[in-house]
Amino acid sequence: MLKELAEVFRYRELLLNLIIRDIKVRYKNSILGFFWSLSNPLLQVATITIIFKYVLKSGPPNYSAYLLCVFLPWTFFQMSVLDSSMSVLMHGGMVKKIYFPREILPISIVLSNLVHFIMALVVFFIYLFVLGVAPRVTWLWLPVLVFIQLMLNLGVALFVSCLNVFYEDIKYMATVVMNLMYFGLPIMYFVEQAQSSGHLSKGAAALLYYVNPLPLLLIAYRKIMLPPYNTNLIHDIALNYWYLGLAAVTSLCIFVAGYAFFNSRKWYFAERL
Repeated sequence: MLKELAEVFRYRELLLNLIIRDIKVRYKNSILGFFWSLSNPLLQVATITIIFKYVLKSGPPNYSAYLLCVFLPWTFFQMSVLDSSMSVLMHGGMVKKIYFPREILPISIVLSNLVHFIMALVVFFIYLFVLGVAPRVTWLWLPVLVFIQLMLNLGVALFVSCLNVFYEDIKYMATVVMNLMYFGLPIMYFVEQAQSSGHLSKGAAALLYYVNPLPLLLIAYRKIMLPPYNTNLIHDIALNYWYLGLAAVTSLCIFVAGYAFFNSRKWYFAERL
């Protein structure tokens, strides 16, 4: 694996050019540019906030901030996986004609989405300033969370991009899975609500929930970026750093497994394209 990573580093200029090209293509002939990438999550957050705060009359103060701080990393994960699913197929001519480390293709997609995610976080911190949220020392954990999620995104993207070369149903399956995960992950709800109801106390559901690094990372984002929240229905529970460590180990394992899986099959791509 170290040999393959060294090869990717040798082709870092190609990787950088692919990242720049992806960003330019996304905003080509667009006046608002980057803000179109933010429009979808912002509109969804605004809609959900209106429903919960003004129709259902539930949720803590500044609910939109608690929602947006997990919606952005969720969007980073979702777009990394869905965009990378077609990364090899879209560069079929390049794959068949020249030599380069094939893993650069999905990696460039994930890294370009990382750029969008970082820019979105800058806008989010401006939003927190407008709301009057004071800086927190826990914000120092943010680079750690982003790095852990980057490992997770890369691992899943490598799996999906490779499998989609051999089975093009994968991109459709990934879309369905993302839609299901959106409602299962602690995005619109708080994990304390599920814990207080007893759904995450034991059984297969609890095991699947805590073994999956993504919900643990979303919980961590919310807890390090925003102050504790307490309502009649929600009693804040402090961040469990053991769970964060578990998410880090699991994400690293997914990255290593995804990279090994991709490399074991990448030289068969030309025959399938």
